Amino acid sequence: MKEALSKTKSFLQSDSFKKYAKRFGYFILGLIAILLLACGGLSIYFNRHKTEIIAKVNTKINENINGKFHITDFHYKFLTGFPYFTLALNDVEIKDNKWPTHKHTLLRAKEIEARLNIWSLLHHEINIHKILINDADIYIYKAEDGYSNANIFKPKKKKPKTDKEKPETTIDQVSLSQVHVIIDNHLGHKLFDFDVASLESKVNYDDDSWQTNLYLKTKINSLAFNTVHGSFAKEKVLEGNFDISYAEANQKIDIKTQKLKIGSDAFDIVAFFNIGKSNSLFGINIGTDILWQNASNLLSGNISSKLNKFDIKKPIKVNCDIKGDLNVEGDPKIVVQADVRDNELSIPDGLFTNCSFKGIFTNTFKPEKESSDPNSAIILTNFKAEYESIPLKIAQAVINDLEKPIATGVVNSDFDISKLNGMTNEKILHFESGHAKANLKFQFDIVDLYINKPKFTGDVDIADATFDYLPKNIHAEKTAVQLSFTQEALYIKKIAYKHKKNIIRIDGKIDNFLNLYYDAPEKMVVNWNIYCPNIDVKQFLGVLKNSPKQKVAEKKPVKNNVNFTNQLRSVIEKCTAVINLKADKITYGALTATNTQATLQMLNSKVLLKNGKLQTSGGSINFSGSVQPSGNHYVFTSNAQVNRVDIASFLRSFNNFGIKSFSPKNIRGRLTSNANVAGLMSSTGDLIMNSMKGKLDFNVNQGALINFEPIMKVGKFAFPFRDVENITFSDLSGSLNLRGEQIDVHKLTISSSVLNLDAEGIYSFGRGTNLALTVPLRNSKNDAKLATKEERKAVREKGIVLHLIAYDNEGKMKVKWGKKDKS
Repeated sequence: MKEALSKTKSFLQSDSFKKYAKRFGYFILGLIAILLLACGGLSIYFNRHKTEIIAKVNTKINENINGKFHITDFHYKFLTGFPYFTLALNDVEIKDNKWPTHKHTLLRAKEIEARLNIWSLLHHEINIHKILINDADIYIYKAEDGYSNANIFKPKKKKPKTDKEKPETTIDQVSLSQVHVIIDNHLGHKLFDFDVASLESKVNYDDDSWQTNLYLKTKINSLAFNTVHGSFAKEKVLEGNFDISYAEANQKIDIKTQKLKIGSDAFDIVAFFNIGKSNSLFGINIGTDILWQNASNLLSGNISSKLNKFDIKKPIKVNCDIKGDLNVEGDPKIVVQADVRDNELSIPDGLFTNCSFKGIFTNTFKPEKESSDPNSAIILTNFKAEYESIPLKIAQAVINDLEKPIATGVVNSDFDISKLNGMTNEKILHFESGHAKANLKFQFDIVDLYINKPKFTGDVDIADATFDYLPKNIHAEKTAVQLSFTQEALYIKKIAYKHKKNIIRIDGKIDNFLNLYYDAPEKMVVNWNIYCPNIDVKQFLGVLKNSPKQKVAEKKPVKNNVNFTNQLRSVIEKCTAVINLKADKITYGALTATNTQATLQMLNSKVLLKNGKLQTSGGSINFSGSVQPSGNHYVFTSNAQVNRVDIASFLRSFNNFGIKSFSPKNIRGRLTSNANVAGLMSSTGDLIMNSMKGKLDFNVNQGALINFEPIMKVGKFAFPFRDVENITFSDLSGSLNLRGEQIDVHKLTISSSVLNLDAEGIYSFGRGTNLALTVPLRNSKNDAKLATKEERKAVREKGIVLHLIAYDNEGKMKVKWGKKDKS
């Protein structure tokens, strides 16, 4: 190594090396001298021929334009662009002939450099190698009538080529720096506005066609294909390389670029522009992987303002295709396709997780109509996601008309219904267990980008559902539901419901369900068919209670969603339910009834009963009436026909109607009655006896009074030798008017084995009894053997007749002689 360095050092110090180095230095100095002489010669040439050169430049430009070309100053740039001759033009303006009308200058530049071919220049020809435009404004204007200031350039005259013909002047390179470019198309309502920081282009010519690879860095102030709707990619910086070609034959520019940066994202773009007078069609295809918000912010304001209400968490693959006509008013045709995989989709109504789908946006949904918001649509295919942990599948959904959006599609879901608990803003239903399957066609409006009034057709199946309906404190177990939604009605095919010891099977129908559910729930009529093997009426009275009013408390803001729970609650409270009821066994306290049938109508927590009938206590009852909650009680009305029921059992079932003077063990027989009464029941469903008002007519056949204290007192006073403790009677009937604690006895007739008795007046469950008694003294023991009612009536009051008053004396019943006060 040392030996090599030593040899190198010796060579550099040798006389031969110094000799050649000296000659090489002279050669370099000679080249510099020649260069300086050449540049000086060019400068001398320019100064001597300045007038001629400028004249040729002006002539060359003006012979190709219809307008005015103005240069304030120009000079030769020494050594710049050598070996080309660089001419700098200062304060350049180009105006078309109609500038006084529209006031838009086509070109205004502080400086334009033109690098000319020296050889051509020495042959008195202008051949421009490169144009550099610095600190300039370019304004291309097109008026409503189609006139453009760019038409300043005269069309070339086609001439047959000859070998002797001089070639056309060409520009091999173009460079722009700090150039503001505006393309203002009033005919098509389009505005393109760019601040070009840098543009470099080298052009290759093929006859009248050319190709270039262009580098561009620019800020997009406006890329508006419709100025009414705003700009695409507004305020974004665009930077990248373009392969551009122009074909003179069809006057078409083709553009292709890869990894073009717009903002912080990269795009692959293929585009074409037809620039012929009769053909101004264009097309732009853009592909990228991008975040939703970034993509949305690249679109025009009318689209991005809507899309920004949505979001997709991770980048998505997007392809955008734009086609239109630069000279046609209105929006271009836009088709955006997106591929979403395992992502999160946020919408104003909530969040979809584990979301995958393919989406298409088009503003030309119906090809025969123009591209616009009303003709726009978003199409989703193969949508899979979880909404509030509920899995959803949608084969295809369409959101049509972005001015008044309507969404349609088919949704499928299969999930445990306990997942529904997280969806409600207000606690109405709480699900403990169960499973649901749904296959529904849906349609809903989108108002301010929120789902409004969703409507469904299709089927819903729920199995083994256990839930609580909190407003009514209802707990249901092992409930099965089958629903079928149609355009005409909602069919409740099957509901199997268990509540405490009650089992209910339901089917039904709601006509015009889809229209009434949101707009007029008070007009909705739910027709139910209910079959109950066993039901306890008292346990169901809680269903009628008005939901307790909740205190108004400050809440955290909640999402403005479909308001499903609030709407459901409103429908439940406002709709009318008509129920056709059949029950094998009904219990009401101590009353047990079988073979029950009735029609019930439920409206605003009120139940109307019609055409009811049941069997109980060995007889039957036909009834109608109503039950309605009122505070802590229930108001009821009843119109009942009782047919030959066992009176002791019947009285026992109704707690003896609150009568204290005798109990069901004091009487037996078959009761037939007509009752039209109203009153109150307690919160547990027990009758409040002193609240009852109305009319009651009754008749007891094959009856007996056993140890009935009022009769016994009268009998011991008037008939001490007769058996008044065990009285059989052939007729026990009356007509009563109920007034709370008191009963107006219009007529009470007793035809018995001991005596006959007629009574009228007032009987009280508390204080105030005042009954007038008519008691014939004759022995009526054998009256029952008389053949006819007329014969029994004829002998009823023969002999001595006693007139007595049964009255209240400090809570105890007393009897005295006397007649009813006629006054």
